[in-house]
Amino acid sequence: MRALIVYCHPSGGSFTAAVRDRVLAGLNAAGAEVRVHDLYARGFQPALTGPEWTGYLDCPANCAPVAAEVADIRWADTLIFVYPTWWYGLPAMLKGWLDRVLLPDVAFLMPDGANRTIRPGLQHITRLGVFTTCGASRWLTWIVGAPGRRTLTRGVGFLCHPRRRQVFAAHYLMDSSTPASRARHLDRVDRAMARLIGPAHRPQPARPGVPA
Repeated sequence: MRALIVYCHPSGGSFTAAVRDRVLAGLNAAGAEVRVHDLYARGFQPALTGPEWTGYLDCPANCAPVAAEVADIRWADTLIFVYPTWWYGLPAMLKGWLDRVLLPDVAFLMPDGANRTIRPGLQHITRLGVFTTCGASRWLTWIVGAPGRRTLTRGVGFLCHPRRRQVFAAHYLMDSSTPASRARHLDRVDRAMARLIGPAHRPQPARPGVPA
């Protein structure tokens, strides 16, 4: 398993960082190869520039400004997002990562003479995980339409393998969370990671007389 984690939070001491660490622990226990894009730590520039917009359809030259990020997307078979939900959606830094990295001929194929709409380009991604925190309640988030969740699980998900494994876990009412609610959520993250990884990739317990 080759997992790319796209992590977005400006504070190293945040609860979102604790969620990221649980995700990493699950992947490491399964023996996965892991790469992490810590967007704030990298100083990722989220704004699609004028020249990038002008050359958006010029493949493969459109990949040059984000060549390292594109290489990691093409390397991965597992894509995981860990981020806080702000104003019901994605932080600007993460939205900009989608704008600049999930490009034509990378994440999707543009319409052509035989196809009137875009086609998936991430079908090598067989696992998609989304882990977030929300200040609002679950009810209010759903009333608004959960745009962040929809962008990733439906928008990005559509581009991935049609039979992908997919999990989503959110801690709602984060601003009034408690140590107990946060602990419960980290347990929820562990369970979601177990589902995402699948039984074939979980570490097997050692049997008596068999080297571990």
